[in-house]
Amino acid sequence: MGQLAYNLVVKTQAGLFLPLHLPRICSSFIFPVEERFLPQGVGKPFSPERCRMLLALRINVLAKGYSGISLETLKQVIEIFNASCLPYVPEKGTVGASGDLAPLSHLALGLIGEGKMWSPKSGWAEAKYVLQAHGLKPVVLKPKEGLALINGTQMITSLGCEAVERASAIARQADIVAALTLEVLKGTTKAFDTDIHAVRPHRGQIEVAFRFRSLLDSDHHPSEIAESHRFCDRVQDAYTLRCCPQVHGVVNDTIAFVKGIITTELNSATDNPMVFASRGETISGGNFHGEYPAKALDYLAIGIHELAAISERRIERLCNPSLSELPAFLVAEGGLNSGFMIAHCTAAALVSESKALCHPSSVDSLSTSAATEDHVSMGGWAARKALRVIEHAEHVLAIELLAACQGIEFLRPLKTTTPLEKVYDLVRSVVRPWIKDRFMAPDIEAAHRLLLEQKVWDVASPYIEKYRMEHIPESRPQSPTAFSLLSLHQKSSKLPETEEL
Repeated sequence: MGQLAYNLVVKTQAGLFLPLHLPRICSSFIFPVEERFLPQGVGKPFSPERCRMLLALRINVLAKGYSGISLETLKQVIEIFNASCLPYVPEKGTVGASGDLAPLSHLALGLIGEGKMWSPKSGWAEAKYVLQAHGLKPVVLKPKEGLALINGTQMITSLGCEAVERASAIARQADIVAALTLEVLKGTTKAFDTDIHAVRPHRGQIEVAFRFRSLLDSDHHPSEIAESHRFCDRVQDAYTLRCCPQVHGVVNDTIAFVKGIITTELNSATDNPMVFASRGETISGGNFHGEYPAKALDYLAIGIHELAAISERRIERLCNPSLSELPAFLVAEGGLNSGFMIAHCTAAALVSESKALCHPSSVDSLSTSAATEDHVSMGGWAARKALRVIEHAEHVLAIELLAACQGIEFLRPLKTTTPLEKVYDLVRSVVRPWIKDRFMAPDIEAAHRLLLEQKVWDVASPYIEKYRMEHIPESRPQSPTAFSLLSLHQKSSKLPETEEL
């Protein structure tokens, strides 16, 4: 086997780390043993979809060539991935430093044919039988390969990828839902004037204002609702309507920032030690530390929460007759029917829960491994709670979408703009109007499904992009909030001149 020796690290019974100088023939056995005792996570297992993402990211890291894994083993792992043979991985147990050791150890345990595994063909079963059913053999690990499979930030990052994608989807659709609410509440579009946003040119703010203009431009997409109050005496709208570009905009910029961090992370080598074959060196470093994705995902949760917070306030305005000029709780026979009263309570409950979840997990650190791992990121919890905050935002916006469509019922026969009518028609294809109280939970879930599948974006986005491509001149209707210096000058010039004393 040759005389090459490895400096390895193993745990003693006292739990301390001791460096050992072992011949190569021994090193091939150390890590399979360590893998067997490291899978100590708890909680519900990852769904097959999330486990598949986790395995895909681990393969991506191994393929970079800095992990010290053989091409033969890598190909074997890829074959297992292609067969969708997915190990049982509990969601809790990582502190996000020294990599996601516990969940990745569960992942590796399945690859070597131990523990439980799932596939579309077999369902949940013993890993060795699942592999056998697909004509595959368990991985037999060579020197260093056990550690190569279990060290890295792939759990944090895989959940982070899902969080970024879902956040992007709900942020886009939040603009459409809010525009529909503004139309129902007979708000003004003057707050979305390009000149306002040009003098505070945050990218997200400018884009959100543009989307509102493209959806609400009554000169381009005639809106009977907008025309019915064009010359009203309302000076300005509440912040939850008027400030959507500023509030939704920073959420868009937050997502873009986090996406950059996560994209870099998922394409990085996060092992320890790192094997640099060109230098003939193996170097111990800290790329396994999850602080980057942890901090980014804490930030994402805070950003996305604001979409839910402002949406809940718009639901209140829709349900409150003193603010909306609509029937209380959006139902015709109040008293006999409670309408959207409890749906609004649900939205408020979700927003309140998310406030607690937005406390950054990455500000916490607990020393582990006998003070060797004395600073950790807690990135696993950052990723999991970010997904919970995003799910809450999706449900709150689903309730707002239903409430806005119900509000339109009380403005009929007037119609809104063409793109917003398309959104209304989409919702009505799965949820009928409320005439009297009924079991509402399935309706909320149906609207949530529309947002999850991005169908609201699909029906409205062609109008947004057409508006962008055609460079349609901005509509600037007369409004009590738009004062012209020229008109003031013209009025003053008509005043009779006073005689000099």
